[in-house]
Amino acid sequence: MPTTDSHKGTGHRQRLRDKFLASGLSGFHDYEVIELLLTLATPQKDCKETAKAALKRFKTLQKVLEASTAELCMIDGIGPKNLIGLKLIKAVADRYLKKKLIEKKPLNNSKELFEYLYHSMKGKSRENFKVIFLDAKNNVVAIETLFQGTLTASSVYPREVVQAALNQHAAALIFAHNHPSGDPEPSAEDISITKQLVFACKTMGITVHEHLVIGNNNYFSFADQGHIAGMNREFEKINKGK
Repeated sequence: MPTTDSHKGTGHRQRLRDKFLASGLSGFHDYEVIELLLTLATPQKDCKETAKAALKRFKTLQKVLEASTAELCMIDGIGPKNLIGLKLIKAVADRYLKKKLIEKKPLNNSKELFEYLYHSMKGKSRENFKVIFLDAKNNVVAIETLFQGTLTASSVYPREVVQAALNQHAAALIFAHNHPSGDPEPSAEDISITKQLVFACKTMGITVHEHLVIGNNNYFSFADQGHIAGMNREFEKINKGK
C-alpha cells in the first residue's frame, strides 16, 4: 500500500503541474521550477528539499541548469537518471532560440540574436567562439562553435574560420565569444584576433558584420564601436599600397 508520505508527494507534484499549466511559471519560486523538473523522472519521491539544496549550492536557477552532471549528482536526491529534466530544458531552450534565428536576418533582429547568444553562452567556465554563417541576403544558414578555451592568437585559426565559411557557402559572418568573468570589455587579444579574422575573410571576399563579446546580461559590439569599419578601412589602405 502507498504510504501517506507518497500520497502527499504525489498530490504536491500534481499541484505544481496544475499551477504551471494554469499560469506558466508566474508565481513560481526558483526552487519550485527545479522541483518541477526533477519530478519528471523521480517517481513517488518528494523533490522539494532536493531542489532547495541544489539552489543553495549553485546560488541561482541559471547556475543549476548550467551545472555539469557530476556537480548535480553531488546533491543528495539527484542522480544520473532523474537529472534528465534539468539537462533537457537547457538543451531544448538552446535549440529553440537557435531555430528562431535560422533563415532570419539577425542584423535586423538584434534582440533575438543577443537572446540566443546570451542564453547559449552565459555562465560557461570556458570561452566559446561561435560563428554565425549568413547567405548573400544576410539570412542565417548555420551556427557553429568553432573554438573552446582561452582565446589566443594560437587557439583561433583564421584559416579554419574561412574554410568553415566556404563549406557553408557563406557570404558573411558574425562572430561571438563569451567572457567567463562577466565583463564584456574586449582584451587586446580579442581585438588582435578580430583584426586577423576580418583581414582573412576580406581576402576571400567574405564580409564580417560583427563580433560580439558576451558578458553578464550585456555585450560589447565591435561593429557599434566602429572597430569593424576601421579594420576594413585599414585592409583597403594596405592593399592600395601594394
